[in-house]
Amino acid sequence: MATTETSNDDKKGFLGKALDFIEWAGNKLPDPAILFLALLLIVWAFSAVLSPFDFGEIDPRNDQELKVVNLLTGERLAMFLTSMVSVFMNFAPLGVVLVAMLGIGAAEHSGYINVGLKKLLGFTPRALLTPMLILVAIVSHTAADAGYVLVIPLGGVIFYAAGRHPLAGIAAAFAGVSGGFSANFIPSGIDPLLQSFTQEAAQLVNPEIMLNPLNNWLFTSLSSILIVLVGWYITDKIVEPRLKNVELDPGDEELPQMETVSAKESRAFWYATLAMVGFLGLLFVWAFPSDSPLRDPDGNLTTFAAPLMRSIVPIIFLVTVVPGVVYGYLSGTFTSSKDLIQTMSKAMQSMGYYIVMAFFCALFIDAFGQSNIGILIALKGANFLEALQLPGQATIVGIIFLSAFVNLLVGSASAKWALIAPIFVPMLMQLGISPDLTQAAYRVGDSVSNIITPLLPYFPLIVVFCQRYVKTTGIGTLVSMMLPYSVIFLFSWTIFLLIYWALGIPLGLQSSFTYP
Repeated sequence: MATTETSNDDKKGFLGKALDFIEWAGNKLPDPAILFLALLLIVWAFSAVLSPFDFGEIDPRNDQELKVVNLLTGERLAMFLTSMVSVFMNFAPLGVVLVAMLGIGAAEHSGYINVGLKKLLGFTPRALLTPMLILVAIVSHTAADAGYVLVIPLGGVIFYAAGRHPLAGIAAAFAGVSGGFSANFIPSGIDPLLQSFTQEAAQLVNPEIMLNPLNNWLFTSLSSILIVLVGWYITDKIVEPRLKNVELDPGDEELPQMETVSAKESRAFWYATLAMVGFLGLLFVWAFPSDSPLRDPDGNLTTFAAPLMRSIVPIIFLVTVVPGVVYGYLSGTFTSSKDLIQTMSKAMQSMGYYIVMAFFCALFIDAFGQSNIGILIALKGANFLEALQLPGQATIVGIIFLSAFVNLLVGSASAKWALIAPIFVPMLMQLGISPDLTQAAYRVGDSVSNIITPLLPYFPLIVVFCQRYVKTTGIGTLVSMMLPYSVIFLFSWTIFLLIYWALGIPLGLQSSFTYP
């Protein structure tokens, strides 16, 4: 028996063993919510141990000697209890996610998003099928997880209907949805969500700093072109040719077929889209005058002081809920206002886990800032990096690769950024690198390794989608199929960011590359 196990391990090779180790290590990590609770306790303990010491650092916020605050004194523990509710309620990412998901839930569960994605892919000529599929997969980020449950299986169906290998369609869609997660030209809830974590981390150094919710928007928009082109090449020139000898074997099941959009659904979709365009038109008319209440006192629309920029999340809510409601009633999905509320409730049910994680995350980040441990780590880390005399580009590349590695072990984008932003954002600010650029580097690394980690919550689901066409597909098969995307995305996107930085193209609205 031992001999058989040994031979099986030998057959796996280095890649197989590496993936086994990643899966083992990731499974050993506690749940993100428990991880933040553990970090909170660690901050408390270290605050008590480090508070008597003099670290010889000056606090950049007040130009006074930096001291670690002991959070385990009676007074501080009492303050922790009295402020617990307010710390949680004022945790910026919480409201961002919940409000955005209310509108997205209405659009998704009414069927509007599903029909829209099918229409986009339905009229595409065969020669442009791959880039259109990847583009649709990228756009699907706007609707939270709709890409995973709709676009990826649809990719297999469409490729099969076009006489191409369905696994190549699944791979291309998966690469767009997950590998290109931070590439999108349509603002979505993930933009203000990550910005809120970045801003809270930056305020450890500068309490007055404010970041625009769309501080990475131009970079992610242009990145979508990169991901489409690179993903197109990988699919047609690398992945699909390797699948030529993989015969379809659905077992006892029938091969999935393309579902058609009924005339009623089509009519409802176009009226709903017209309603969305009408809403955007009204918003434009409201914002256009120089004295519009959506502008800041100087007449600008894109500064953080402008009400328009501070309303990004409510606008995302309205832009998605309006077509969702119109489509729902015209298609027959909604027959009363109760149906609409149920779709929003369904969206909130899926956010229960996030709310729990956000509670412990808010307490940890608050304690990290109150103790001054975060700013101390940032200053000491900045001094170390400065002593190495590495160019800023090398530091940014390091952040990208570190984020990609951490992503193999912790799946949630917001959980990872909440974990590492309080350390790296202030640290790089001390080196003259802006929070906007640090966030952009994180978003690149966070995306590219999604598609090769078995710990991605949707990874087993993608395996099931593949098994509809090839029954023997396993985790190893999917990883080997997605590895070219991951590696090439990592290097091409990193180079793209460095060139982008060198050319000085703005990362987004009110963004910068340097600090201050």
